[in-house]
Amino acid sequence: MKEQLVTLSRTIAYALRHHPEQFGLTIDDEGWVPLDELLTALRQQRSLQTITIDDIVTLLAQPGKKRFEMYEGMIRAYYGHSIAQKVIREPVAPPTILFHGTTPEAAQAIKVEGLKPMQRQYVHLSADEATARTVALRKTRRPVILHINAQQAHEQGLHFYYGNDTTWLADTIPPRFIQEI
Repeated sequence: MKEQLVTLSRTIAYALRHHPEQFGLTIDDEGWVPLDELLTALRQQRSLQTITIDDIVTLLAQPGKKRFEMYEGMIRAYYGHSIAQKVIREPVAPPTILFHGTTPEAAQAIKVEGLKPMQRQYVHLSADEATARTVALRKTRRPVILHINAQQAHEQGLHFYYGNDTTWLADTIPPRFIQEI
């Protein structure tokens, strides 16, 4: 069952974050799609032909990083979208400090250019240093952890968006709000 949940999670992420058109899905302005449409699309995949709504509910109830949410028969990915259509998010006040884990090479560029979304719609920030380190360790054995003075940036007009318990989003972060730990 665990292997099937991993396959399910990866497929949903691919469908909702990157290529909804390959699944015949249309994402609304806030990233939502009808759950029944997603379920129909998933069942077209050979490895997911017997998937049920209960399987999706089980996936969302798993401990750890929350990637999706359901509400009133709809489902969406919290963050990570690379689709052309910008997913609209409601700005909220962030914590005082957020974190960003990266490589030493990228940290040098960030100090000059700031943080940019790159191939994603938003800059991804971590709510805690440990999560930022985990993210950076996916790319390098020598992680660099950056402090983002989110409260100050917010007070000066930058928008932040809640992703989930460990992930925050922003449009861009200028270098003046970034410090290397």
